[in-house]
Amino acid sequence: MKAVLFNDQQIMLVSPSDPEPAPNEALLRPLVAGICQTDIELFNGYYNFQGIPGHECVAEVIGCPAKPDYVGKRVVVDINIGCGDCPACQQNDPHHCHHRQVLGIKHKDGVFAEMFTAPLANLCLVPDNIPDHVAVFTEPLAAALAIQTQLPVPDNTTIAVLGDGKLGLLISLALKEKFPNLVLIGKHPNKLAIAARHGITTELLEFKNTSQLLQQYQQHFSVIVEATGRPNGLDMALALVAPRGTIVLKTTSHQLSEVNLSQLVVNEIKLIGSRCGQMNEALQFMENHSLDTELLIEARYPFQQFQRAFQHALQRGSKKVLIDFPSGASPA
Repeated sequence: MKAVLFNDQQIMLVSPSDPEPAPNEALLRPLVAGICQTDIELFNGYYNFQGIPGHECVAEVIGCPAKPDYVGKRVVVDINIGCGDCPACQQNDPHHCHHRQVLGIKHKDGVFAEMFTAPLANLCLVPDNIPDHVAVFTEPLAAALAIQTQLPVPDNTTIAVLGDGKLGLLISLALKEKFPNLVLIGKHPNKLAIAARHGITTELLEFKNTSQLLQQYQQHFSVIVEATGRPNGLDMALALVAPRGTIVLKTTSHQLSEVNLSQLVVNEIKLIGSRCGQMNEALQFMENHSLDTELLIEARYPFQQFQRAFQHALQRGSKKVLIDFPSGASPA
């Protein structure tokens, strides 16, 4: 088979041996995969990653000895693979297993390959009425929806999403019904226009108006979702959050952040890290809500043009870049 390999900030198309699923695993063929900001951070040195990346995907089951009726089904995959034995796993929380593997991120080959494996327990069947170009957003949508689980606050809470990148825009679309007062603050007019089209209040953050905007909203929002992807995003969030407010951090970066922690103490700010969510909840959301993912897609490339696709995804301000895999790819 063919697979993408990240190695020392280089992208190579390699031909590793076909993966062999363990007894509790399925063999999967990607249909459509998405390039995530985390993939870009891994390429730039996050986690000192070397290997086959990729974790956003809708796939077809092509082998499953333990559950042959799954063959031919479309699935999405919970990327966190717990050990099954530690206290976290015993409490049904493999997302925080100390020994976990993470698909395409940590100790588990990812989906940027013609085939990959995943545990049966991590597979979620995709309903027939959810097309591939929507289902591929399940993992980031689950991460977006996790925020409302972590925030037991009234629907009229003043909340801002800081950052209109791929995840920030999706967070805004996912939370707009629960939080009608939500404001999206970003730097890209085309992305803010997508949010505005869905009834979301937006603010354009430009160099010339940064001070004005910060003054306008100084200590204004009860909740800030920081999704800038930048190491200085927390500083701006601290300027915008109200005393005794909450900042939800979504940014993961290979760069270090310098933050004046005294502001957290003086203003009694709650700081919450937020990573992954529940895949089944995201699929249910897709069934019950209209999510126009076409507006979120920047471009689509065939798998053979992955390097070109990745260069496109690296462009600042780009939306989601998708990878289409050849139909009926089989072991080479």
